[in-house]
Amino acid sequence: MNIIDLSAIEMARLIAHKEISPVDVVSAHLDRIDQLNGKLNMFVSVFRNEALQEAKSAEDRLMGGESLGPLHGVPIALKDLTPTRGRRTTFGSQLFKDHIATHEPTIVKRIKHSGAIIVGKTNTPEFGHKGTTDNEIVGPTKNPWNPSMTAGGSSGGSGAAVASKCVPLAEGSDGGGSIRIPASFNGIFGLKPTFGRVPFDSSPINRFGTTQPYVHFGPLSRRVEDSALLLSILEGYEPNDPYSVPLVKENLNEEALKGIKGMTFAYTKNFELYECDSEVSSVIESVLPILEEYGAKIVEVPIDFGLDLRELISFFNRMWYAGLATAYGDLYDRNPASFGSSVATMIDEGRSISAVELRRTEELRTVIWNKLQHIYSEYDALLSPVLGVTAFPYDIEGPDRINGKDAAPISDWMMTQLYNCTGHPAASIPAGFSGGLPVGLQASASKFNDSILLRIANVIETANGTSSPSL
Repeated sequence: MNIIDLSAIEMARLIAHKEISPVDVVSAHLDRIDQLNGKLNMFVSVFRNEALQEAKSAEDRLMGGESLGPLHGVPIALKDLTPTRGRRTTFGSQLFKDHIATHEPTIVKRIKHSGAIIVGKTNTPEFGHKGTTDNEIVGPTKNPWNPSMTAGGSSGGSGAAVASKCVPLAEGSDGGGSIRIPASFNGIFGLKPTFGRVPFDSSPINRFGTTQPYVHFGPLSRRVEDSALLLSILEGYEPNDPYSVPLVKENLNEEALKGIKGMTFAYTKNFELYECDSEVSSVIESVLPILEEYGAKIVEVPIDFGLDLRELISFFNRMWYAGLATAYGDLYDRNPASFGSSVATMIDEGRSISAVELRRTEELRTVIWNKLQHIYSEYDALLSPVLGVTAFPYDIEGPDRINGKDAAPISDWMMTQLYNCTGHPAASIPAGFSGGLPVGLQASASKFNDSILLRIANVIETANGTSSPSL
């Protein structure tokens, strides 16, 4: 038995039954990180000594008969955008390259309470501002399926760490696709939960009346069951988050196993907005018959939001840039030389947006909300590609052409932002490969129906199994 091949749930069960030691589990993953991190740049910080000490303590508590949490002794990685008290947290910024966090959000406390052992902090672009991962601290995160390609972002370090078996599961955050993009590029499962289901109480942009796109914490894992378990640990009301909601009373791991028989899913090739590489489309459409074999009906639906891609990107950017300017503008004024040029440009553009322009973005957000709600009233879920392309070279922001047509490299390949406008749950599910690189199927559902996405993902995993790169 190779420990790193196990799911997090299998590790936790074997630890609880005293068949494997937390020390051996954590050591195996730390050795894997040592082996691969220099090649892939997944981790900004690795807490080897602390993790081993915690593993020994976990073993002592186990042998002493103490009550165990559901992830007792299991290693996990946290995105370096998530503060962790007493540990280095850089936010991908040179300004914070030696920063030791003095506070941590509710989800970190819940992860610790579950018994999981934090082995390191994963790479992210500066303040998580884009869909690829590189910064001036450790450089770019590379794709374990092909290290000349990007791992995506902004949770790129987490995605690559999970795919390469450096950890069985990791935490990410998603404000425009930052969980789903790396999940798709790295061939793993990633879930952006319903907004409010998991408290988001660590960010200066989490304020009443914010027009920042909805930002969510969520899980990334190789196995659907592991993400279901981690979501059940993270979710639930937290008074410090003005948007958090009471616990949804359901057993997510049981829900994931219920199947999809009798369900009807809508499907769109591209939301009638995006270009999608023909090979990516072929992979997505090859996985739809699996859902039909398991009892679901698939209906391709027309979607008309009444806007084109440039209008969508423009209004989404206004919200995003205004949020960055609000959150980091004062810091930028005091330390302009410590900010990368792309973040600085976004902050400057955010400051130029009028209050009226910002409020008008809510009108477009409502148009998207109403259209999606209409779809969810007739269908159990909406399926699409996650991205219009597979992973591209890590030294570019994105392709400038898709299907022979011009594309804006920073934005036009990601079909993810719509769900950050509305707060609906959305997931990236491994669908197959194109040219040796993973392709993700995106599934979304009405609010608080996250379990439907787990059921869809579990069916596909059951049919196709899981795949990992040879490293």
